[in-house]
Amino acid sequence: MPASTYCYGDTPTPAPAGVRAVFTTRAGGVSPVPYDSLNLGDHVGDLPANVAANRDVLRQATGSHPVFLQQVHDTEVLVLNADALDGQKADACVTDQAGLACTIMVADCLPVLLASEDGTVVAAAHAGWRGLAGSPSGTQGQGVLEAVYESFLALAHKQHGRAAIKTIAWLGPCIGPSAFEVGAEVKAAFESVQPEAGGLFLPHGTGKYLADLPALARLRLKAMGITQAFGNDGSDAWCTVRNPSKFFSHRRDAGLSGNGFGTTGRMAACIWRE
Repeated sequence: MPASTYCYGDTPTPAPAGVRAVFTTRAGGVSPVPYDSLNLGDHVGDLPANVAANRDVLRQATGSHPVFLQQVHDTEVLVLNADALDGQKADACVTDQAGLACTIMVADCLPVLLASEDGTVVAAAHAGWRGLAGSPSGTQGQGVLEAVYESFLALAHKQHGRAAIKTIAWLGPCIGPSAFEVGAEVKAAFESVQPEAGGLFLPHGTGKYLADLPALARLRLKAMGITQAFGNDGSDAWCTVRNPSKFFSHRRDAGLSGNGFGTTGRMAACIWRE
């Protein structure tokens, strides 16, 4: 796969030995407009043959087996094993098995990748605002990051007992704070768990705010004890909306399509053990 397929080169650094990760862009595939060209989503209206070909590009380029989830903006976590199938309903996944790539599809939501510092466990989470804030039906204060980290630690402790597990996180491209307009209910959802999260919402008209999704994720990670978080810093270079030649964007392309559904493709964030 050409280097242009990846967001910022190859594996995000620093990475533990034996751990590989990629954030794809929209380049390097076979799909036509508006899915041009490396669309990896099979639920957006692209031809199934194109999606299959694009997923093969990813498999061959990485030498891994990406497992694609049916993401629903919730907090369900799937533990991947050798017989893992595509299409299972979850918004995060974790594995300790080599060759299986924890894979998240995005087109504005934030992908978060995790690895233990010794490289024995990896995970990926789909952190849109709903999943990040937490499911209304779930445990108070537990969003998708807390949920996946719980499963992540359970796998790690099987190998290391109750020893402290050092974890590294990477944040991929998402809708940036200059483009992510939300209502007061979104701000309230985060403040109900972490009052200091209110400072990451900039007033933007009556009852509206610009939200800093990467910073909100970093705040959650820090509260979980994960202080090594790299990648998306909230600058426009990481913003899916501001970079149409590089990234798919549901919100941006919804306006272009006129149907409100965001006819566009999906990128992927993958992490795996070699």
